[in-house]
Amino acid sequence: MVVPLEMGWRHLLFENWPIEPSVVDAHLPDALTVDAHDGHAWLSAVPFTNVAVRPRGFPARAGIRLPELNLRTYVTCDGEPGVYFFTLDAQGLLSVTGARLFQHLPYRYARISLELHDGRVQFASRRCHPGTRPARYEATYWPTGEPFAAPEDPLAEFLVERYRFFTESPDGALRYTGVAHDPWTLYPAAADVETDTLLTAEGFARPDADPVYYYSPGLDVEAAVSKSWSAFPGDA
Repeated sequence: MVVPLEMGWRHLLFENWPIEPSVVDAHLPDALTVDAHDGHAWLSAVPFTNVAVRPRGFPARAGIRLPELNLRTYVTCDGEPGVYFFTLDAQGLLSVTGARLFQHLPYRYARISLELHDGRVQFASRRCHPGTRPARYEATYWPTGEPFAAPEDPLAEFLVERYRFFTESPDGALRYTGVAHDPWTLYPAAADVETDTLLTAEGFARPDADPVYYYSPGLDVEAAVSKSWSAFPGDA
């Protein structure tokens, strides 16, 4: 990332599957270690939309909207926790190109829609990126219970209270980006997932276990510049 960014994450579904750690480990860079909760690694599909994406210090009205769908897991490096993304499918072609070049993130161009109807979120994504496996994800999701603070629930805290992500540059060097935001407020959620080929497109068999769903209306985020992990610790 060339400059720090500010943005909002809105209308998120966290669709989370427990999975054998060895399965996830086979897909990770050598420098990263699977982070497990209750003996399980976790895969999460996260549909949402970015809003007001802009360089830090710019007014929100100068930002852009960027619907997104990512597939991620949870890792450590030298004992430090973070997120590792297997794919990030996004609507904005220029934003996808920039993130691939400057953040070394596996963004893929997709056609995505996110609409709100009667308290439910309707999300549809179709990957169109040249040279990659096609992937589709279509779901309707909604909150089903009372809100709670993620740090009060051990699994929710493990899944969402993450403040850096790791990437691998083309030369194989490990990099990280710090992410700052308030603690998450989540809701129990339900989802009607009509189409999902995201996991199989990234080389994972669909887990046998039922997913755990959380919904969040969102929060505001600041992402720092990408740094070499060899420079850690430093200002994220």
